[in-house]
Amino acid sequence: MMTRILLPTDFSDNSVEAIEYAMKTFKEVDCTFFLLHTYTPPVYHTEYLIGSPGQIGLGDIMQDSSTTQLEKLKKRLEDQYDNPRHSLVIHTAFNTLISEISDTVEREGIDLIVMGTKGATGAKEILFGTNTVHTIKKAKCPVIAVPPKFEYEAPKEILFPTDYEIEYKKELLQMFLAIAEQHRSRINVMHVHTGYDLSADQEKHKAELEKLLGDQALFHEMPDNAIVRAVNEFQVKSKINLLVMVQNKHTFFERLFIEPVIKKIGFHVTVPFMVLPQV
Repeated sequence: MMTRILLPTDFSDNSVEAIEYAMKTFKEVDCTFFLLHTYTPPVYHTEYLIGSPGQIGLGDIMQDSSTTQLEKLKKRLEDQYDNPRHSLVIHTAFNTLISEISDTVEREGIDLIVMGTKGATGAKEILFGTNTVHTIKKAKCPVIAVPPKFEYEAPKEILFPTDYEIEYKKELLQMFLAIAEQHRSRINVMHVHTGYDLSADQEKHKAELEKLLGDQALFHEMPDNAIVRAVNEFQVKSKINLLVMVQNKHTFFERLFIEPVIKKIGFHVTVPFMVLPQV
């Protein structure tokens, strides 16, 4: 089975680092990588759409430039990695990135998106660039966001925080399990407890998870000292190489992006962060 991975790029250092992360992590796997770049004219007026003479041709110039840069990047990656298991396809589109990602995931049957957390402008105080946040929230397949200047480490130690509020189906965890199996990773399941016992449903979900993860998993109970602090502390104590979460409405996942408290304590994602959509 060929794994199909979408790699959005704006040619920034961080986006290229994310592409290299994907190629290294999946080096033993048969993959087709789709290098995607989107462009919209800086002056996106209605007259552009109705074909004002001044704007005609601007899109073509941008498309040529996008295609040329993608071809160059593709060649560089092929020369550098020279992996017979991998093939690279380039795709350029006159569209917004988010909308093109959705279309491509659908059209090409994408299994995973790997992207940088910052765009070309990479403001330091922002945790994830807006494109990354929107992609994570909307994607119908798993997303791995790679922080800038991440020195490559194979995902040997994985941290998987959970509140056991959702049902764990095999299809939800498929890509995550494939990575863990391939790298013989240890999965640290971290439950942040609020002082109450688990409900019957939570117990059931925990049992499902234990069955799916098998002997690759260690289960940890953490006191409720704010999920973000617990994650940060755990990352510091154990050398975690990959953080994995399920994107669902009730969990702390939503809070990570919404609550201003994040700004205060600083959610230090210094390792790649994988988000699984709820199927």
